[in-house]
Amino acid sequence: MKVKVAKISLIMAIFLLLASCNAVKRVAKDEHLLMDNTVYINDKKTNTDALNSLLFQKPNGKFPLFGVPIRLHIYNLARPNIDSILIAKYRNPDDPKTGLKNFISLKQYEAIINSRKNFNTWLKNTGEPPVTIDLSKTEKSATNLKTYYYKNGWFNADATYKIDTIDTQRAKMSYYITTGSPYFMDSIRTRIASPVIDTLYKDLKKNSLLVKGEQFKEENLTNERERLATELRNSGLYHFAQDYITYEIDTIGTNKKVNTDLIIQNRIIRYDDSTTTKPFKVYTIKDVNIFTDDAYQNKNLTPTDTINYKGFNIYSYGKSKYRAKALTDAIFIAKGDIFKDINRTRTYRYLSELQTFKYPNIEYIENARDSSLTTNIYLIPKKKFGLNFNTEISQSNIQTIGLGFSGGLLIRNVFRGAETFEVSGLAAIGSSKESGSKKDVFFDITEVGATVKLTIPRLFFPLNTDRVIPKYMSPSTRISAAATSQRNIGLDKQTFTGNLGYNWYPNAKVTNTLDLFNAQYVKNLNADNYFGVYQNSYNSLNSIARNINYIANTEALAIPDGADQFISDVLSNNTPLTPADPNYKNVNNIDQRKTRLTENNLIISSSFNYVKTRRESIFDNDFSTIRFRVEFAGNILASISKFAGVEKNANNRYDIFGVAYSQYSKAEVDYVKYWDLGKKNVFAIRSYVGIAVPYGNSDNIPFSKSFFGGGPNDNRAWTAYNLGPGRTKSTNEFNEANFKLHFSAEHRFNLFGSIYGAYFVDAGNIWNVFDNVTDPEQTFDNFSSLKDIAVGSGFGLRYDFSFFVLRLDVGFKTYDPSYNKGSRWFKDYNFANAVYNIGINYPF
Repeated sequence: MKVKVAKISLIMAIFLLLASCNAVKRVAKDEHLLMDNTVYINDKKTNTDALNSLLFQKPNGKFPLFGVPIRLHIYNLARPNIDSILIAKYRNPDDPKTGLKNFISLKQYEAIINSRKNFNTWLKNTGEPPVTIDLSKTEKSATNLKTYYYKNGWFNADATYKIDTIDTQRAKMSYYITTGSPYFMDSIRTRIASPVIDTLYKDLKKNSLLVKGEQFKEENLTNERERLATELRNSGLYHFAQDYITYEIDTIGTNKKVNTDLIIQNRIIRYDDSTTTKPFKVYTIKDVNIFTDDAYQNKNLTPTDTINYKGFNIYSYGKSKYRAKALTDAIFIAKGDIFKDINRTRTYRYLSELQTFKYPNIEYIENARDSSLTTNIYLIPKKKFGLNFNTEISQSNIQTIGLGFSGGLLIRNVFRGAETFEVSGLAAIGSSKESGSKKDVFFDITEVGATVKLTIPRLFFPLNTDRVIPKYMSPSTRISAAATSQRNIGLDKQTFTGNLGYNWYPNAKVTNTLDLFNAQYVKNLNADNYFGVYQNSYNSLNSIARNINYIANTEALAIPDGADQFISDVLSNNTPLTPADPNYKNVNNIDQRKTRLTENNLIISSSFNYVKTRRESIFDNDFSTIRFRVEFAGNILASISKFAGVEKNANNRYDIFGVAYSQYSKAEVDYVKYWDLGKKNVFAIRSYVGIAVPYGNSDNIPFSKSFFGGGPNDNRAWTAYNLGPGRTKSTNEFNEANFKLHFSAEHRFNLFGSIYGAYFVDAGNIWNVFDNVTDPEQTFDNFSSLKDIAVGSGFGLRYDFSFFVLRLDVGFKTYDPSYNKGSRWFKDYNFANAVYNIGINYPF
């Protein structure tokens, strides 16, 4: 406890020292350091982020909770007149012995000077100069606030400000906004010059964003302008643009009401020395020409191969390398259709997603004679073959050093339908930490694997799915198979997988993934090494065996025969242990876990994954994302087994070639929400629920499909697989269960430059439910089990490299359910028991 108090005192002393630094050190005598901004709306304090963003001057950033302007203090450490100081100290022409010239070389001497100068520059760049009150910027801030309310319907709004001095060099700013009464939308009239637009508008106005009776907002006018322009561009008006739409607003003598005239002009045609206006016309597509190889070397050549397919003209230099349907499926512009700008956008996207062409170009040529458009689509093929090769050096808890090699071959347009075929392989060698014998080879760990994958840019399905999943959703099919083999890694697994899956995107914010068929077969080649891998279980057995004099205190159970025989004797009641004895239960749990983890697994499943995000871009920090996934395994095999009258094995399970297949249902829901608090501050939360229920041919969930707790992206106060299940203080190397709850909250803030900080709280746990585990400490019985939710808290540092974020989080066990009631809070809340997590990008 004394150590904890000392550490807390040291941290507080550091922040008190920073707080005591002279913040106005670089503030001129006639200036005031801006300490705070306060906005009053109709005499009510209203400091929202939307209003603060309108102010031209904001106080220096402060470290959350402690309120210390760290960056300002760093800036104040820099010397403003560093050049004159360095000249006086190191380059004084009146003193030839200036500095260390007599002791070091001239090159070293200059290096010392430059290092001092560079460090001073670093302090300035890393720090933040003091923000002093500038009256010109204050006036602009007041004007901004007034304009903001004017644009939102308060046409009589007024803004003033007041400077409240704290002392001779510090002051606060107060802004006072008087809004008056708001104005509301009233009559909405139209003046449309072109008859075709007038006709179209009659149908478009039913979805208008300008609604009579609503408070006036300039944003609604802007959004309505954009909406109409988009709709008209998708209704055949090739030459239409937003600039043709304007508004006239009348508020004179209207009793706080806004009368609006929506004006849409005729098309303006500009010539060299004059302009003229004409009514807009609806354009149709006359021809669609596809040039399959528009490379530079073909620039002056004439196409030699022409294919006409369903109204599309396909031109090639030499025999076409692509099937006509594969190309036309990617084109949303069709002969005879009216012009739609969205069809061009969809075509660009689809062609880019094929990964077969680069830089597609779509050109419209106007046929003024008949108001039609000729569409030319120019494609430049990518190289047919692509190669990649990677190397990796690693270290883990089972090997002192590992070398990995991976590579792959990519073949584009493999079946002339813009398909991509990938063949990849991996090979790894490593030296295990137990290879101490001179007879053993140094690299005694090996892993090899291979994967083949075919991607088809459409749904490969026996039925026509265009009505359910139209091609604008960019559907694609993935067919893959993979195999890996390990030696001296765990139980030396061989894994074989196969997959048939589909992807499609109903819109830019929704992703759907359907794995229609997913097969996985895992074979353990060295199951006898179980207790050599899971040492904690082995040590528990030895401890129990010694306590009951099954073996001497100096002996250890042989692996595997001795350990297996001891388990058999205990469970057969051939030892003093009885079923009521806790040690008996421990042995029984070890046996159940061993049986489950050493058995071979066959999983044949189908799953559906739905992701919806409201995030506009990577810079958007105010959004939500929801993920939902459901998986079913073994149901078809179970039905076939029952229908065919297949006999069950000795364990009352159906099997295929001696392997009992898994049968379960699994569901997961993951919700993430971000709030942008301004000034590079973000508050984020995550909630996750997952459950996997075995039934039929299974009474537990395969290890690879189970849930675990802890780790850099979960509850960061526990290492991965080290949390739970329930309130048990398990000594297993890998703890898992089939039900999981997880919740996180995190406040992220900028410290200075690219360095960010965070405070976080994580809560959650894993439990067993509806399976063969009966230990009440591990199972979720009812809502009373929620008292076993583990809580971790801590802080983190992050460095933003723009393209990724390097993250260090320190987690402290705040509420540990493995302790007895009354002793769970802050039991190990110290740096000695903290967990340090290094991760890439944010945890959620």
